[in-house]
Amino acid sequence: MTNKTFILVLLLSAIIILPATSSEKEKKNPLIQLNATKPSHVKIEGHAGEKIDLCIAERIKKQDIDHLIEPFRHKTETRLWQSEFWGKWMLSAVAAYKYTEEPELLDIMKNAVDGLLETQLKNGYIGNYAPESQLQQWDIWGRKYSMLGLIRYYEVSNDKKALKAAQNVANHLLTQVGPDKKDITYTGNYHGMASSSVLEPMVYLYKHTGKKEYLDFAEYIVEQWETKDGPQLISKALEGIWVSERFPHPETWWSWDNGQKAYEMMSCYEGLLQLYLVTENQKYYKAVVDVVENIINTEINIAGSGSAFECWYHGIENQTRPTYHTMETCVTITWMKLCYNLLQVTGDSRYADQIEKTFYNALLASMKFDAGEIAKYSPLEGRRHAGEEQCGMHINCCNANGPRGFTLMPGFAYMSTKNNIVVNFYSNSKAEIELNSGNKVLLLQKTNYPENEKIIIEIQPEKENSFGISFRIPEWSKINSIQINGEEILGIRPGTYKTIERNWKKGDQIELTLDLRGRLIKQGDYQAITRGPLVLARDSRFNDGFTDEAAAIQNKDGVVELSPAPQKPAHVWMSFTAPLVLGTDLEGEFRQAKSVHFCDFSSAGNTWEENTRYKVWIRETLNVMKGEYRGY
Repeated sequence: MTNKTFILVLLLSAIIILPATSSEKEKKNPLIQLNATKPSHVKIEGHAGEKIDLCIAERIKKQDIDHLIEPFRHKTETRLWQSEFWGKWMLSAVAAYKYTEEPELLDIMKNAVDGLLETQLKNGYIGNYAPESQLQQWDIWGRKYSMLGLIRYYEVSNDKKALKAAQNVANHLLTQVGPDKKDITYTGNYHGMASSSVLEPMVYLYKHTGKKEYLDFAEYIVEQWETKDGPQLISKALEGIWVSERFPHPETWWSWDNGQKAYEMMSCYEGLLQLYLVTENQKYYKAVVDVVENIINTEINIAGSGSAFECWYHGIENQTRPTYHTMETCVTITWMKLCYNLLQVTGDSRYADQIEKTFYNALLASMKFDAGEIAKYSPLEGRRHAGEEQCGMHINCCNANGPRGFTLMPGFAYMSTKNNIVVNFYSNSKAEIELNSGNKVLLLQKTNYPENEKIIIEIQPEKENSFGISFRIPEWSKINSIQINGEEILGIRPGTYKTIERNWKKGDQIELTLDLRGRLIKQGDYQAITRGPLVLARDSRFNDGFTDEAAAIQNKDGVVELSPAPQKPAHVWMSFTAPLVLGTDLEGEFRQAKSVHFCDFSSAGNTWEENTRYKVWIRETLNVMKGEYRGY
C-alpha cells in the first residue's frame, strides 16, 4: 500500500463524502481513511458486549483445533471444503485476541499454527486434496483461508515462519495457475469466483513482502475476471447489472455455471478493494462502490442480510415470501466485512448504518442464546435450528465463520482520522484513542441503547486540546438532538456524521438522543415494525394468538405506538406490545385493536425448539371499504 495521505474535509455541520463520478485512473476520489481504534483499547459492554464475550468464550476458545487440522493430514479429498474451517476459525481467533489480548488465546493460536504447518508439503502446499484433484472444486478456496489465517496470525505474533508458510502456499499456487498455466476462472465453481477470491491474501502478501510476483498475480486474477467465461465482476458492476441477474439461471445450482453466489462474489470484491488501496486504480474502487450500492438497493432485507440457497435472488423484492434457506450466516458476516472496509476507505456513514442493522438483527439472531451453535440460516419467519454438519466433520461453514462478525465490532465501534474521532457504535463502552497530535482521549459511553434513546458520552482528553468528534446519525433516525454540557447543537442530519470541532477538556459531556419510535414498514400486502436499528417479530411463546394471522397494524403517519411488555419469555432481550386489529372478523370485540406482543428479531425463536415459531412480515388484512382492492 502507498503512503499517500488521505485528506479529511471537516465541515461545521457534518462530514460529507462525495461519491466517485469517474472510473478514470487519473482522477482521484475525495476519500478519507478512517483508522480503526486498536481493539484492545476498546471495551464494549451492555447486551452487545455480552454477546461478543460469549461468542469468544464459547465458540472461539472452545473449538477443537486438532479436529480442524485433521483433514490436512490426509491428501485424499476430491470435492469438499474441509480445508476452509481452520482458516475461518483462525481469523476469528486473531480478531478476538486483538480485542482481549489474553495469553491463553495466543497459546491456542500458536498451537493451531504449529499443527497446521506440520501438514505442509515441501512444495508449499497446505490442503487436503489429492494431487490429481488439486485446483478443482474448493481446493484454492481452502488455500486462501489457510493463507489468510497465517498472515493474520503473523501480524499479531510476528512469527515469521507463519508468513513464510503463507508465501510458500502462494508460491506453489503460482506454479499451477496463471499465464500459460491453468486459468483460474476454470478452477472450482461459480465462474471461478471461489478460487479467484485468493486475490485478497495475494494483496496482503505483496504488502508484507514487497514481492512483485504477488501483485502481478493479483492483477492477473482481475484480468481473467473480464474474459468471456469469467465472472466479469468489474464490467458488470460498472454497467449496473444486478448481482442477481448477471448470468442465466443455472441448470445445476451448485456448479461452475452459477454466477450469483453471494458469499464468494463479495469475497472477490473484498480483495478488489484491497488491490485498489495498493494500485489506486479508480475502476477497482468504483466497481466495489457500485456493487455494494446495488446489493443495498436490491438484496439486503429488513434484517440486514440476504441470499437464498446462498445466492442473490432479488432479496428485497422477495423478502415477504417464505423462502428456502435464506440469510446464510457466511453471507451475513461477509456483508459486514465488505461494508466495514468501505467505511474505512470512504468515511460514508451509510456503511456503518448497514453494519449496525446487520449486527443487531441477522448476526445476533444466528447465534443460539448460549453460543453453543451459530445457525447456517436465519429466515424472517419459521423456527431457529442448527445447521447440518459438513464434510464429515462436527462443524459447518457458518459455525466456523460466524464469530468473525462478532469480533469485527470492537474495531468498528470507534475510528479516527488525523485529528478527529469517529463514533460508529452506540453501546455502553469505553475507548482510549490516540490522535496524531499525540493527545490520548478517553471516551466513556454510558447508555443502554438501543433499549433507550439517550446516549451519554464523557470526554477525558489527556490534555485540553482542539479536535473533532464525529457522531453517526443513523438514516432511520428522523428526530435527533445533541447537547454538549447542556448546550444544544444544531444542524443534525440523518444519514451523515455530525462533526463537532472544539476545544475539549476533561469532563465534557455529550448527550445524544436518537429516534426510537416504532416505524411501520410496508411492502405490498405485508407490514413489519422496526424500532431504531431493530426489526421486531411476533413469537409464539407470548401465547397471544396465531403468529401467521393477518392483521392491520395501527399507526399514525407510519409511527406505531409501542409499549414495553411487562413480562417476556426466557432468552428474550426486548419485548413490546403494539396495537393490531387481528384477523378478518370485525364484529363486536374483534373490531377493537388488541395489544399484541413483539420481540427483537434476534430473540425471536431463540429457544431453537421445534414448537417455537416467529414471524417478521405480517399479511395486511384487505379492507375494501377503503378502496384497497382498486389499488388506491
